[in-house]
Amino acid sequence: MPSGPGAVSGLVSSVGPSPQGRPAVPAPGQAPLPAPSAAALLRRNADAPDISERPAIRFEDRVWTHGEYVAESRRWANLLRDRLPVGRPRHVAVLLDNIPEYLFAFGGAALCGGAVVGLNHTRRGEHLLHDITHTDCGLLITEQRHLELLAPIADNLPPVLVVGDSLETALANYSDDDTDPVAGVADQDDDQDAELLDSPWALIFTSGTSDAPKAVICSQRRLLVTGNRMGIIMNLQPDDIGYVCMPLFHSNAVQVGWAPSLVYGCSVALARKFSASGWLPDVRRYGATYFNYTGKPLAYLLAQPENGDDADNTLRVAFGNEGSPGVVGEFSRRFGVEVIDAYGATEGGVAVSRDAEARKGALGVAGPGVLVVNEDGVAKSRAVFDRDGRLMNAEECVGEIVNTAGAGPFEGYYNNAEATAKTTRNGWYWSGDLGYLDDDGYLYFAGRNADWIRVDGENFPAGPIEEALRAHPDVLLASVYGVPDDQAGDQVMAGLVMGEGVQLDPATFGQWLDALPNVGPKWRPRYLRVLIDPPTTGTNKIVKRALAVAKWRADSCSGDVVFVRERGETAYKPFTPDLEAALRASFTSNGRERFWDL
Repeated sequence: MPSGPGAVSGLVSSVGPSPQGRPAVPAPGQAPLPAPSAAALLRRNADAPDISERPAIRFEDRVWTHGEYVAESRRWANLLRDRLPVGRPRHVAVLLDNIPEYLFAFGGAALCGGAVVGLNHTRRGEHLLHDITHTDCGLLITEQRHLELLAPIADNLPPVLVVGDSLETALANYSDDDTDPVAGVADQDDDQDAELLDSPWALIFTSGTSDAPKAVICSQRRLLVTGNRMGIIMNLQPDDIGYVCMPLFHSNAVQVGWAPSLVYGCSVALARKFSASGWLPDVRRYGATYFNYTGKPLAYLLAQPENGDDADNTLRVAFGNEGSPGVVGEFSRRFGVEVIDAYGATEGGVAVSRDAEARKGALGVAGPGVLVVNEDGVAKSRAVFDRDGRLMNAEECVGEIVNTAGAGPFEGYYNNAEATAKTTRNGWYWSGDLGYLDDDGYLYFAGRNADWIRVDGENFPAGPIEEALRAHPDVLLASVYGVPDDQAGDQVMAGLVMGEGVQLDPATFGQWLDALPNVGPKWRPRYLRVLIDPPTTGTNKIVKRALAVAKWRADSCSGDVVFVRERGETAYKPFTPDLEAALRASFTSNGRERFWDL
């Protein structure tokens, strides 16, 4: 399944019970605009009696109504207007877990024409500092538990306010009225809504699984329209309660989890962070009816011990991406919930739909203008499969997925004209994802552009191999990547996350792999790394580039066990220090020692 960071660009599949008569889903960016601006939407929610007294946020033992949420957002708006530097973009950096203050920052930014820049907890040092300075943040909101991340770069940061300490002291100086004697007008009036509508409300970084994160501009228009579209997809009503445990610095949580609650006047329950063991108790505790996810957490949830009453919960729908078909189907069965799995990215721009038959491995039918092309924009050949469903012409059919009709809701990367131009060249939207089309126009995902592997002169994508490995009953997650061969090209390596208490059996795993009809000999991993604590993004996506850099080296694999299978062997064996030393000597003798440290 796709590695794009926020699946809101196109409906792919729905598994499990679903209501009849659901309205047609608008194309990305085409849902009706629910209000003239985000500020106008908040004013509506505060003034409408049928919405104002309804819960908006649930966190631990506290509840804020929509009226209370808007009142607190006005205090934040006054603070932001007063504390952000004059003459610079009104951008506030937020380094927080999923706590109510995160959403208060969004409300305050909406009312004062500012933007929230969600910082990724997994970023460190100069990379974290770059995210803050690159997006022109004039203020940073954090909490005690994250101060250690900021300590190494503290001298170069904008002013910092800490939840439970300096933030409360600062907020005490501002009222929740529409006007404030210190800051002036907090709310914007209707005449300014048009200007606000297309101003940035969030800068959301891409996940950075295959390259450096980029800050995607999300205007008030985009978040409002997407929130409405997601409400249509999930058939939301005012009584619905979302459960948001994916991090709010990620587009999936903002656009799928939270934004619909503003548009539909329903509520969200926040969890500080995802917990596999705490998920179902939280769902029951809050009475959650919808849930947003990215695919890896579904696998972690299924790894929890199954109980006979797992389906005894209030959930009716889950929406997300990267759920492999087997995981999605089993999750739907076990928890009695409709699962809507989608393809997309934070940028948006490509839509697919499943209007016809379910087709194994396919994302769905490619929408109008969606093609698979080479680097020059020339359409690739259609996929050819053998009787076992094995892709036979990867080099000829795999290319980049593009939308020739335009960029859809994508509004550009902040302060990165070069990356924006690359993504929108020729007036198209270039997804950065690899895929292929069959003769009937069904689209298949093949990985990111960085996921091409070349073995013995044959190029092929990592995506289908990952999908095949995830079918093993003991494997929770699989990440496939290329590592350098000692003579030429690459070898295939796979990082595996095993089920709880399960150890890899190197002999039987090799036999199982050889029996897979859709994984040819060159596609079979030469190396296996059993991942105990894999490097991940804040949304639990494995950072493949970190695995590729570590390769099989004992000094870089954090104590993980690595196995190898040489040509002609049927079983994997431990990659011992002697084998590693011999491999390094071979790199040296073949003049490829530089690849050891790349």
